[in-house]
Amino acid sequence: MKDEEIGAIARWVHDARKPLNRISMQAELVKMALNGDIPAEKAQDALDKIIASTKDCSHALAEMMEELANGKTE
Repeated sequence: MKDEEIGAIARWVHDARKPLNRISMQAELVKMALNGDIPAEKAQDALDKIIASTKDCSHALAEMMEELANGKTE
């Protein structure tokens, strides 16, 4: 595997990991809201952010697939 390909894969993993980390953090807030540790309104905001982050992750994965299909790894 070429250095350019390894670099591209590392970038794709990073781009997918960012929204996944946001989803995890926001899910923790929902859990805290359900336990009564924080106001319930925070859960609604967290759920909105989870939905946005899943779209970001899906977009990053679609871009990765498009780049792979077009042979672009730079």
